[in-house]
Amino acid sequence: MFGTVTTPRRRSAVAATALAILGLTAPRAVATDATSATPVKVSARASDKVWALAVADPQSVRATATLCGSGYELFLAERLPDATRLGTLFTYTKSGSSGLSGACAVFDNNTGAKQYMKLKICPNRTDATCDTDEGTFSQYAGPVYTTGPNSYILCSKVTAIMKSGGAAVINRVTYAAPCD
Repeated sequence: MFGTVTTPRRRSAVAATALAILGLTAPRAVATDATSATPVKVSARASDKVWALAVADPQSVRATATLCGSGYELFLAERLPDATRLGTLFTYTKSGSSGLSGACAVFDNNTGAKQYMKLKICPNRTDATCDTDEGTFSQYAGPVYTTGPNSYILCSKVTAIMKSGGAAVINRVTYAAPCD
């Protein structure tokens, strides 16, 4: 349904579908879970794949959004290691008066069993102090955060690792926030 070619028309169609299914409104997509007062926002910079996952699994998007706290927008939602979905990596960004002011990540365990998981987020700067959550989890690792000036948030890296039987079944490094 979603190809690799992204046109403004296709992005509009994807966004409209996602908005309708999630019950969201434009220009900043917002929804409220019936059990929580925390709004769910989807970043205008989210990819077609993020919108597709939000459409396919709105309950997970709502559940993980509450973990980061208020004011965060969904930037990345990725099934790992692929569509088989042993885990789902979610990243959220928070805007401030001078651009991005924070990023948050949550690594959802979709196996139904306890797994060793490690989630790490590092700001985009030398000598950075990373926020890490690791251990054996049945539900999720995180949330982990990075804050600071816009330049620290842009291109901040997130690492998600899941091991089963001592072997890594997920080892993903990506950006937690836009990389301009």
